[in-house]
Amino acid sequence: MSIISAISQITNIPENQVKKTLALFDDGATIPFVARYRKEVTGGLDETQLEKIVNEHERIQNFEKRRKYILETLAEKEVLTDELKKEIESAQTEQELEDLYLPYKTKRATKAEKARKAGLEPLAKMMMAQRDPDLENKAQRFVNDQFESVDDALQGARDIVAEWMSENSIVRQRLREMFKKFARIESKVVKSKKEEAERYRDYWDMQQTLSKIPSHRLLAMRRGENEDFLRVKIEIDEDRAQQFMERFFVKRDSACREEIELVIKDAYKRLLKPSLENEFAAKSKEKADQQAINIFKTNLQQLLLTAPVGEKRTLAIDPGFRTGCKLVCIDEHGDLLHNETIYPHPPQNEKGRAKSKINQLVNTFKIDAIAIGNGTAGRETEILIKGVRFEKDVEVFVVNEAGASVYSASSIARKEFPKYDVTVRGAVSIGRRLQDPLAELVKIDPKSIGVGQYQHDVDQKMLQSALDQTVINTVNQVGVELNTASEYLLQYVSGLNKGSAQKIVTHRSKINGFKSRKELLEVSGLGPKAFQQCAGFLRIRNGENVLDNTAVHPESYDIVKKMAKSLSIRTEELAGNRELLEKLDLTNFVNEEVGLPTLKDIVEELKKPGRDPRKKAKMFEFDKSLKSIESVEEGMIVPGIVTNLTNFGAFVDIGIKQNGLIHVSEIANEFVDDPTQHLHLDQQVRVKIIGVDVERKRIACSLKQVD
Repeated sequence: MSIISAISQITNIPENQVKKTLALFDDGATIPFVARYRKEVTGGLDETQLEKIVNEHERIQNFEKRRKYILETLAEKEVLTDELKKEIESAQTEQELEDLYLPYKTKRATKAEKARKAGLEPLAKMMMAQRDPDLENKAQRFVNDQFESVDDALQGARDIVAEWMSENSIVRQRLREMFKKFARIESKVVKSKKEEAERYRDYWDMQQTLSKIPSHRLLAMRRGENEDFLRVKIEIDEDRAQQFMERFFVKRDSACREEIELVIKDAYKRLLKPSLENEFAAKSKEKADQQAINIFKTNLQQLLLTAPVGEKRTLAIDPGFRTGCKLVCIDEHGDLLHNETIYPHPPQNEKGRAKSKINQLVNTFKIDAIAIGNGTAGRETEILIKGVRFEKDVEVFVVNEAGASVYSASSIARKEFPKYDVTVRGAVSIGRRLQDPLAELVKIDPKSIGVGQYQHDVDQKMLQSALDQTVINTVNQVGVELNTASEYLLQYVSGLNKGSAQKIVTHRSKINGFKSRKELLEVSGLGPKAFQQCAGFLRIRNGENVLDNTAVHPESYDIVKKMAKSLSIRTEELAGNRELLEKLDLTNFVNEEVGLPTLKDIVEELKKPGRDPRKKAKMFEFDKSLKSIESVEEGMIVPGIVTNLTNFGAFVDIGIKQNGLIHVSEIANEFVDDPTQHLHLDQQVRVKIIGVDVERKRIACSLKQVD
């Protein structure tokens, strides 16, 4: 089977589409570019489908490299028979390939290897043949310095036979099928650590079918195991497994039945069971990792798409008790204008002075919006701000500050604000997050934002790759303002990287801003290919060409001119004129390279030049009666903000230190398989309190029980 056919079969995407898509990637195209501007070529594949093709292509290539290595290694060892070569060349899975290679791998100092070196292999062959009724007598000949008795020699032979049994590819595959159907995962608490393992109480004595265990539960069990609080094992019924092996290995007229049955028991318990347990532990962990990473990707994308407040002068507050609240004033472009600290909370309690100072800053710096971090003292600070009587309309927002402290201590923050400490940098980040969450959050390692589940327990390389691609897809989905974007945001644009982003910023400063997209070709090192990949995702507001502020790619500008000409107007008159755009017969503009999908995208862009796919930020207010978990009562219906989504439910900030949990069963009056299909991060909701556990600091909420 060809690589194209294999990818098509796995992804359920027709071969022709797979072939054309891979050709685009081979030519240096990126996923966002292909998804947006090559729909005719790919048949309209989206980012998710394109990612699947890329990932499967890489996996299959690695698989073929491994196959080639094994064939070459076996040929060098002079053990590659025609039959074995045929089996290896026809292997379809990694397990099949490794099972065939297993008997020929270089052995470490195993019991069987020691027996082989002592010359016991002929005795093992007699035992395996099961024809000799008097093996003990034959074993006399194999007694030596290393195996000093008949019993020792027989045991050495058993060890060799056990290894042969464990390396039989058919047996491994049959047992693997049993594990796949019947394996159970079990966790038990380490008795000597019960007190320390309290947070794993739900897993002290748990057993579940491995194929049905939810990812969050498996990852929790594995974390408890890694911390040495739990003992976790995966197994199937031993009798079932050994009975199969007896049917497979014991010959009907066996003269050595008892010996073979002993070997089977040993081969399963000592070699096969641990090997398959490790294999299924790794497989189940990989599956759980992928599910957790998918949730993390969805959460991250939703967070990056958080509604911006826009270019408004902002007063940002990083709240605190003893150390005070750090205030910064930033202009509409996010540049720092002023900073200082107020102490409205205990122990200082300078509330009057703090209110007066905030009012003064709002007037002095013409502040339009206030951003309050949602960390320690966030609720108290919000109440304080709501009590200030401003002379003008000022919008007040609570901002998710997760990861702000990571940014404030980063090299990026030090480069942006070399003269200021971490408290100032953190407050500026909170303010910028309100103005443009996407532009600010790209400066932080996605893993530090804290919108996933068990992010430190999953495969870190796989997580990083998935999150990086999510950031790239989201940045390009929104588009980037070429004349104001930081180099940190630009580097995520299709076709660009850290180096080219820095060169763009340097050139931008030199020419005092770009007037048109085509000026990008003057940037040092930015060639036609990079320009093709990035141009459509970069916007120039008030530039020379109205199309430069849309997602219409420069390669399609001539088509837009033809559209305008067909209506006897200029391009500038067509942009934004919905009535005229809807009169166009798009079939008149179809050619060999551009079809209806691209033409429809062009028209949608022209209807709203410069549009932002994100919504506008909305103000929100918590229930004023809630001060702490002690003030929360069952039956209350309160407003909240979704702060995190997992596959077992959603966490909601209701205005106190502890978040509430909407279990997956309480989201809707129907079965909910994926909470992200019903809720999104930062969504404003009303929830009913259905349970409060003050001792364990847990609050259970319901969305479906709210009228």
